[in-house]
Amino acid sequence: MRSFLPAVAEQLFRDIQKVYRETTQIPDDLLIALKFVFGSCALQALDLVDQRSVTCLSSPSGRKAFQVVGGSGRLYTCFLSCHYCPCPAFTYTVLRRNQGLLCKHILAIYLCQAMAVTQQETVSDQQMSALLSGTGAQ
Repeated sequence: MRSFLPAVAEQLFRDIQKVYRETTQIPDDLLIALKFVFGSCALQALDLVDQRSVTCLSSPSGRKAFQVVGGSGRLYTCFLSCHYCPCPAFTYTVLRRNQGLLCKHILAIYLCQAMAVTQQETVSDQQMSALLSGTGAQ
């Protein structure tokens, strides 16, 4: 799933996962590495993680999408399978200017998965289809 990320980022998430399982904390050296690899969105993403803003939606057919409540309270439906977030920062910084690997919403999803703190919600296949087609209520 993380094939869109450089090896250094994948290793960082593995390290966070290992240490967090053992201590339920992220040590300073890994926090510094997060900031170095992901820049200014790292702190914002950690804030979203602390607020439990990430929910994994899964359907009986096996499809998954993530919903992240942003700092402004807006709900973003993100897809890790294609590495996409509809937020303006992703469009501008990642897609247009190629100045970042991802936005704070996608980083928060990766962090929540590494820390095993993602909220889980099951939706029907019909609800998932509506989300995927953009006709579902966000």
